[in-house]
Amino acid sequence: MQSSTISTIKSSDRLNVLVFGAGAIGTYFGGSLVLAGHHVVFVEQPKMVGELREHGLRLDLTIDDRRKTKDAFVIEPRSFVIQPSLEEALKFGPFDVALFALKSFDTPAALEGMKPFADKLPPILCLSNGVENEQSIARAFGPEKVIYGTVTTAIGRRGAGDIILEKLRGMGVAAGHPLSEKLTAALDGAYLNCRLYPEPHSMKWSKLLTNLVANPTSAILNMTAAQVFANPQLYKIEIEMLKECLAVMRAQGLEVVDLPGTPVKLLAFSTQLPLWLSKPFLSRAAGSGRGAKMPSFHIDLYSGRGQSEVDYLHGAIVREGKRRGIPTPTNELLTHTLLALTNKQIPLEEYDNQPEKLWNALKGLKV
Repeated sequence: MQSSTISTIKSSDRLNVLVFGAGAIGTYFGGSLVLAGHHVVFVEQPKMVGELREHGLRLDLTIDDRRKTKDAFVIEPRSFVIQPSLEEALKFGPFDVALFALKSFDTPAALEGMKPFADKLPPILCLSNGVENEQSIARAFGPEKVIYGTVTTAIGRRGAGDIILEKLRGMGVAAGHPLSEKLTAALDGAYLNCRLYPEPHSMKWSKLLTNLVANPTSAILNMTAAQVFANPQLYKIEIEMLKECLAVMRAQGLEVVDLPGTPVKLLAFSTQLPLWLSKPFLSRAAGSGRGAKMPSFHIDLYSGRGQSEVDYLHGAIVREGKRRGIPTPTNELLTHTLLALTNKQIPLEEYDNQPEKLWNALKGLKV
């Protein structure tokens, strides 16, 4: 383990960054910006603030060879600021940008809490999954206050302010905002593999496509992604789900674009192949080699918190499909079923390890 060595950058390049939350993404991005010499202020729940002020941040970035270290970085508390409320954090402004990467089901409440301070908020780089969060931010604070972003790097959280870089891929920032190019350069300079994308919606919907695979089926059936892919009927469900999303994208005039470290075009191409031939391509493109590691919907369902992002991912496909006249029965079934499980309208045991039951339910919709 090594203490942090803060890089020295020109004052004209230094950003004053507000980070909402010190979870896995917040710690990784905020901590990486601190290491690169930027000024970072975190807003975190009061119960976490004391611990982070005492122990600082720990970033295990050893898989990134560019870092040239076999030890985790420890960022001392004096190298960053953390506050228990947005009101307190804003006293360290003005800020150049804010990083926002909350779960989509937490976005509405977060935006309501931010509204009293709207005049002091900087542009917000939204890194949350889903395709509707940026529109919510724009409605709350104006389109000039939102920058579209996406993350494909995999980050694990070991504890408060303690993360590990599991798979280095990168991130995307959409062009079109006055800050986009400077922000991309700063993030890339912090070893975050940042790429500028010309069209925000193609970028966000391409990321959505990668989030779909073996996510609701794993949660509904209590099966690993590997088990889902191994079942012929479930694999057909995966393909149909992706095809519906691609149809909705085409109706909007959106292109599938590759994301850093993520061959999304290959994922889309695999849906056109015979099933027996597509599986290796889809497995590679979707990163289903996670094996026994459960997808995020499964983790949320079995955490007992009673919330799921399925309505913000698959549900968004259904809503846009209805606006465009595109049928999305597979995504609709998966959304409604997982929400019913999440809301305890049906017990977890209803579909537990019963793929045939889910398959029959889908076939019943298409009769």
